[in-house]
Amino acid sequence: MAKASTPATGDHTRRTRREQGSAARLEPSPSPAAMADDLIPGLPEDLARECLVRLSFDQLPMARRVSRRWKAELESPFHHRLRHHRPLLALAQALPPLASSGPARKYAASTGFSYRLVLHDLAAATWTPLPPLPSGERGGGGGGLPLFCQLAAVGDGPATKLVVVGGWDTETWAPTAAVHVYDFLAGVWRRGADMPPPRRSFFACAAVVVSGAGGGAMVFVAGGHDEEKNALRSAFAYDVEADAWVALPDMARERDEPRGLAVSGGGGGRFVVLGGYATAAQGRFVGSAEAFDTAKWAWGPLTERVIDDGVCPRTCCVVGSGMYYMLDAGGRVVMARDAGDGDGGAWRTVARVPEEDGRVVASAAEVVAIGDGRVAVVGSACHGGGEQNVYVLSHGEGTAAPSWTRAAAPPEFTGHVQAACFVQI
Repeated sequence: MAKASTPATGDHTRRTRREQGSAARLEPSPSPAAMADDLIPGLPEDLARECLVRLSFDQLPMARRVSRRWKAELESPFHHRLRHHRPLLALAQALPPLASSGPARKYAASTGFSYRLVLHDLAAATWTPLPPLPSGERGGGGGGLPLFCQLAAVGDGPATKLVVVGGWDTETWAPTAAVHVYDFLAGVWRRGADMPPPRRSFFACAAVVVSGAGGGAMVFVAGGHDEEKNALRSAFAYDVEADAWVALPDMARERDEPRGLAVSGGGGGRFVVLGGYATAAQGRFVGSAEAFDTAKWAWGPLTERVIDDGVCPRTCCVVGSGMYYMLDAGGRVVMARDAGDGDGGAWRTVARVPEEDGRVVASAAEVVAIGDGRVAVVGSACHGGGEQNVYVLSHGEGTAAPSWTRAAAPPEFTGHVQAACFVQI
């Protein structure tokens, strides 16, 4: 029987390629307009979105400028819902002068600190400086942060805004009413409406979710002292989107150097003003607190003995609606108490603050509640200057003991921290 002839391999290959080319010509190619409308040309929409949600916060401003489609996508609520929110610490940190001699490159203390804003990504262990304030702004000494300014973050996801409130002019040391707002999506600063008079220093400040505002937050300030060193009872709230201040009823007591805390709740948050002292009591702190209920838009009853009289409330913070945390008077122990306890609620010891070379790291500390329930302690083992360290306290589950994690920082991010707040993007 005769065998069927087999085509040569080369002829078969050439014919197959011709057939594939003919089939490809039958399929319409994407039009330039359709390609231009793709988030990323050649990728399915869901895969392109996966790429965009992985952009870090410092890449958002540049990505937003790539195209109108990217800008619309990055600003959309849908994109915000897709992103995995990352916990960040915003720090008003001094640029540290470093000694050039010695292998350890020890921190060289200086009184001429110039402060900048730094974001520390706790998950990625990265440190990123934010752009300086616009050149020539009063209160910032030509771009630097005002001394003793307050920080607060409002908004959700990439739409979060970081607000810098008040402080002292770095050239004149006069109190400033300036407000600066940083837009993470645009990557730019804008000047906000000034705080209403009188110009105040060392006031309570916190961003609090407001009932009836669509889940949005406002920046609340209260107390402090005026330019004549008179302790204040007045309070205000700043609507970042409207760029407007709203006057609140006065507090029951004068409170200089109080601590501002945001306590969350089902119908809206509460702005808690803790501690402080009256004009006649210069430096003698009280342990009472007053809370402004945003649902009722009114101050609640005075709560006595939240902390001991005579204790500065600077290191106190609150985790959600549940617990107050603060350092003891010696800065050696983290303590906690239920935020819902009334007068004289009991504080309990949670953990000892870490030590370095036999010294605690919490001298002149900032203590910040992180959104996932952890607490960050920022401080130095040396009084009057030293490398600042960030330690994060995680709570053990069940019988596990609480544990500390040190956030390693490059030398240029170890300067003194004068203010801090939690940011989630």
